[in-house]
Amino acid sequence: MPSGNGPALPSRLMPADRTQPPEPTGAPAPSFGGLWVPLVTPFRAGSVDHPAAARLVTRLLEDGAAGIVLCGSTGEAAALDEREQLALLDQLLAAVPAARIVMGVAGNHLPSVLARVRALGERPLAGLLVSAPGYVRPAQDGLLAWFCAIADASAVPLLLYDIPARTGAHIARETLLALAAHPRIHGIKDCGGDLAKTLALVADGRLQVLAGEDLQLFGTIASGGVGAITASAHCFTPAFVELIACLRAGELGIARTLFLRLVPWIEAMFAEPNPAPVKAALAAEGVIDASLRLPLTPASAALAARIALLRGPHLQGRLPQPGPALAPLDRGPDR
Repeated sequence: MPSGNGPALPSRLMPADRTQPPEPTGAPAPSFGGLWVPLVTPFRAGSVDHPAAARLVTRLLEDGAAGIVLCGSTGEAAALDEREQLALLDQLLAAVPAARIVMGVAGNHLPSVLARVRALGERPLAGLLVSAPGYVRPAQDGLLAWFCAIADASAVPLLLYDIPARTGAHIARETLLALAAHPRIHGIKDCGGDLAKTLALVADGRLQVLAGEDLQLFGTIASGGVGAITASAHCFTPAFVELIACLRAGELGIARTLFLRLVPWIEAMFAEPNPAPVKAALAAEGVIDASLRLPLTPASAALAARIALLRGPHLQGRLPQPGPALAPLDRGPDR
């Protein structure tokens, strides 16, 4: 349960037109528990393949995923223009319950980011996944003010996205605990690589903590996290759903067995830059085309062969057998 004892927002960060953060509307706090899949963006002949995206989302939700995250790093958002992103979002909103869609938001120019957040707020969404501005590497006061400005502008709940390997911005524990006081900030996709920070957020209880590093899924949820945003769960989705359910129920023995069976698959999905391995796996099933937009390139032949071996059990409704994890071929900040 939330402790409610964390630090409040500094008064200097309150907007001029109010002295306190906006009061909650009375609606129940949104739940981001369970498995959320950061959706790959299918392409065909250089354009977004909308029918393939719809088929993939339908499969993921039927397999038990709590929801999907659009236009994150796995979705190659940096290679999509705003028109493409909104077209994909609107297409899926017409077919999928809004409570099962989170939209990624990133950028360095605050007025542009705020305009985008306001436009997205006109659509029914579960929430927005918002990262720190990349390349800038601001001080903690700057990060605090950045996220508060975005939360103030948003009509929907926010998930913070802590991924310093991509943004170059380290969000300190104290900053995250201060941001937890904002009534529109409800959770965090945790790719920070700092176990002490993760445990502090879980102990504080105000933010829903979701594992963002697939191999940290077991430890994060076993420690009290509510779920995961997991790219490798595009395949073996029911197994990931069961794993998270077992962890949340405290059935650690069953969960450990499931997780160790999935580790070789997770390793394979991040052996080369994300989302090339995931797209290769889905393409081998005929679900989508494997194409990406530069500077990303398709998975290597060696990795594709390894994926084919691991996919065999998946096609038969089984999990891979325990065995040596795939040695990384080209690791990087790929979540």
